Amino acid sequence: MFYDLYNYWMVIVLMMIGLYIVISRNNLIKKLIGLNIFQTSVFIFYISVGKVDGGTAPIFSSTETLYSNPLPHVLILTAIVVGIATMALALALVVRIKRAYGTVEDAELQELDNRC
Repeated sequence: MFYDLYNYWMVIVLMMIGLYIVISRNNLIKKLIGLNIFQTSVFIFYISVGKVDGGTAPIFSSTETLYSNPLPHVLILTAIVVGIATMALALALVVRIKRAYGTVEDAELQELDNRC
């Protein structure tokens, strides 16, 4: 039973690891890594849902009757591209925050922001 749902268990484990990192860490870079792990778990989930056991590519033939849906895989390719662009923007913002405030620690940033 566990082996049948192995990919879903991995999704849950990765999702919880990513969420824990986002909640527990004060460093902005570590928070971004946690968000990236969380995002990867969502990708794995959608790819797992899109796979049909025994299904083939949706190329119609007279011998095959069970097809896998390619739409989840295509959507994940788009999501990966958007995720990379978002991560690059977030890292650029962290660099700007580091230059402006001299730190990337969340608590120190809030303290500096409350002084002004």
